Amino acid sequence: MKNRVFVITGAAGSGKTTVRDYLHDQYQMARVITHTTRPPRENERDGVDYYFEDDQSFFDNHFLESVHYAGHYYGSSYEGLENAWEKSPFATIVLDTAGAITYKQKLGEKAIIIFLQVGDTEELKRRMQGRGDNAEMVAKRVSSKEYHRDLEMPHELQGKAYQVVNQDWQQTRQQIDKIVENYR
Repeated sequence: MKNRVFVITGAAGSGKTTVRDYLHDQYQMARVITHTTRPPRENERDGVDYYFEDDQSFFDNHFLESVHYAGHYYGSSYEGLENAWEKSPFATIVLDTAGAITYKQKLGEKAIIIFLQVGDTEELKRRMQGRGDNAEMVAKRVSSKEYHRDLEMPHELQGKAYQVVNQDWQQTRQQIDKIVENYR
């Protein structure tokens, strides 16, 4: 069985973490743990949710991709991907669309891209606030160019990614199941 990484991408609040967790729980896909310099949210743990870094330690890693977003660095390392594949031939990772493009370019068929879309931007704001992001952080995020970039599938992923509208969890789950079955 070939190693594959299911890359979940889309705008903040589109359900990326929910889909990643579903793939982990339903299909025992290993999570690729990524690095960030942002502070942990309540209940997030270092080495489980992210590797929480400072501005110096972040750059000690060997990155497949990294980005500066909303005042913080985020990145996924080659070591993190290999660690996930040691646990399972199927891994999953949450990335912004720029990271998803990089994964597709560098990993080719090993990267299965799933772009999540939610039609209502007000729903995205409610989801962000519901997960514990404060109002100031939400306002900053929704006004960022990255947020607006991630609302629509980029042309670099058109024809290379699956697009899933995530408004009803049962329908989303069925679509995700069909995608996974293509590779099992």
